[in-house]
Amino acid sequence: MSEIVTIGSGNFVMSLRLPDRGMPEILNLGPAAAIADPLVEVERASRINGMDIAVPSAVLLSTGGMGFFGWPAIAGHRSGRDFVVQFAGWTVQRAANQIMLSATDTVARLSLSVTLKEHAGGVISIATTLINDGDSDYHLDRCMAGTFLAPAGAVEVMSFTGMWGREFQTRREVLGNGIWAQENRRGRTSHDRFPMLFVEGAGQRFGVTLGFSGNHQMVIDRTDDGRRLLHLGELFEPGEMILAPGARYESPTAYAGPDTAAFHSFVRGGLMTWPHGAMSPRPVMLNTWEGNYFDHRMDSLKAQATAAAELGIERFVLDDGWFGRRDDDTTSLGDWDIDPRKYPDGLKPLVDHVTGLGMQFGIWFEPEMVNPVSDLYKAHPDWALTIEGRPVLQSRTQLVLDLTRPEVSDYLFSKIDAVLSNHAVSYIKWDMNRDLTHAGGGDGRARIAAQTRAVYALMDLIRAAHPGVEIESCASGGGRIDYGVLARTHRVWASDCTDALERLEIQRGASRFVPPEILGSHISASPNHQTGRRHTLSFRALVALAYHLGVELNPLELSADERDELKVYIETYKRLRDLFHAPGANFHMEPVDGRYVWGAVGAEKIVLIVAQGPQMVNEQPAPLVLPEHVTRLGGAWTIRTVLPAQPNVIRISEGQTRLLSGAIAFNLESAGMVGLPLPMLRPESAMLLELIPSKGGKIHG
Repeated sequence: MSEIVTIGSGNFVMSLRLPDRGMPEILNLGPAAAIADPLVEVERASRINGMDIAVPSAVLLSTGGMGFFGWPAIAGHRSGRDFVVQFAGWTVQRAANQIMLSATDTVARLSLSVTLKEHAGGVISIATTLINDGDSDYHLDRCMAGTFLAPAGAVEVMSFTGMWGREFQTRREVLGNGIWAQENRRGRTSHDRFPMLFVEGAGQRFGVTLGFSGNHQMVIDRTDDGRRLLHLGELFEPGEMILAPGARYESPTAYAGPDTAAFHSFVRGGLMTWPHGAMSPRPVMLNTWEGNYFDHRMDSLKAQATAAAELGIERFVLDDGWFGRRDDDTTSLGDWDIDPRKYPDGLKPLVDHVTGLGMQFGIWFEPEMVNPVSDLYKAHPDWALTIEGRPVLQSRTQLVLDLTRPEVSDYLFSKIDAVLSNHAVSYIKWDMNRDLTHAGGGDGRARIAAQTRAVYALMDLIRAAHPGVEIESCASGGGRIDYGVLARTHRVWASDCTDALERLEIQRGASRFVPPEILGSHISASPNHQTGRRHTLSFRALVALAYHLGVELNPLELSADERDELKVYIETYKRLRDLFHAPGANFHMEPVDGRYVWGAVGAEKIVLIVAQGPQMVNEQPAPLVLPEHVTRLGGAWTIRTVLPAQPNVIRISEGQTRLLSGAIAFNLESAGMVGLPLPMLRPESAMLLELIPSKGGKIHG
């Protein structure tokens, strides 16, 4: 019998059958099945008009040219030769949670190894290494990281798209007979084509994602028998990946998991690494961008820090504008020296003032970029990614530095290291504000793949030199959110749009793959700086409360009433953040008639945030039916806390008033069947409900 290898456990297992020649056949992806059976050895008849011997089509990392007529996951050539690959002689190496499969192609002179791992939460990962064993260059056109199997029949794909300020918009479509493909060529994860999918069909549902911040491909191909292969991997520009003799290509990592809870568990327990070994409670932040922009005045910043501390804020982040001669966004990127005009005594007086108030100090960098109007570019114009003979294309008046050049990476490390070494900095907001267009090096070859890895290497150097410093991944908002950058960072900025109405959908989409404590969400000013909408402070605060809470405004501009109200929400966040950010506690419900519901559940407390986005279509909101895992707690519960104290309702009945006041104890199982009869909220308003077990209250419902 052929050898069968299995990775995973419980309800999410992947089983592979190793052939004598060819790629491993995927026998199963999903609940564990009895694979060691003679049935798997029964060969299938070939196609009606096919080869004499059937070639399996549901295979890992399919290769073309030897009877497989689908989309090849590995493709390349040696100056037009060796365009067909066929690996043989599979060997298996096992470790605690890992299986490595290895094979060779003695004709094309290539070696392949595929590493499969089982991670926290039941997530399975695949990564691929291809080695050129020949004596001439091998042009690698494509080498996917991994392949996963989806069922035949009607299959729905959930993907995520968007733009600057409107990331993570959810899209659903049913697969047809042809190839479904998503390709990203922006040189960063992108706002419009996130490398994340959920697929559902034939009673099976799972998600896949690629841990990579550069160009990517996600392809779903239909096999001869109607099943689907999901391929995930890096996308190369022409000629970008040429392997010299003995050289190797190491792919990013592709991940698959049964549900959102599994991905959250993996991010928390298997992907991210924290200073001092564990995540500390996520501190409330004040980010200075929307409150100041480039207007940095020491007296004002110190006063803002003092006001922030009085509000209960725990981290002060100095955003763009502190370096070079940075009075607007046209100049000084690359000149990472403290601006002596704005800071004649350096940053230390401000840092000392912030830390003296008991707050952490954070600072903004955009290391990968350079302005043509900068001292760095004047001295080293050749350090920018360009293509000789082509126009030098600016975006946001920026060019991209070639971090693959050691002298560039060394320069950036020295500048960042100087700031961190000479100041009590505990946090970096690492921004990246443009796509890569003409990303060529001095040799004229494409540099996107190498640039992405060079960015990772620079982040790794900074973390090694300053292990106590946390890093936020920001890329003009949510343009670099993926499991590749999350392995090196501690927070992502989901969007530059801080409008609470827009954030409802942005945060819901991002939460499919990213746990809430990693998603930065800020309370900003009204009217909002991006959309001009005016929202109540309660709506702005409640939409942000369950995530990594921040404040994005000038606290000196708040009225006394606004300061008092903001204090209440900051205190509430601190009181509830351990629950909001607890493993397995948080949940999101699908929006119904414009009503968004999310929250967290613990044995002694349930917190619900209910937000009405647009106006309802129906005359009344449907009763809120709580998720099964919430109602499973059972028993009698009451509502203890409602924020705001006077919810912004259209209509409320006497019974609803009593329910919100805690006068009615209800059975939690009933809340999962008949639902909570909540009042009608006005559009663009929200309320927080804190539920606790009732002590002897009379049960209604």
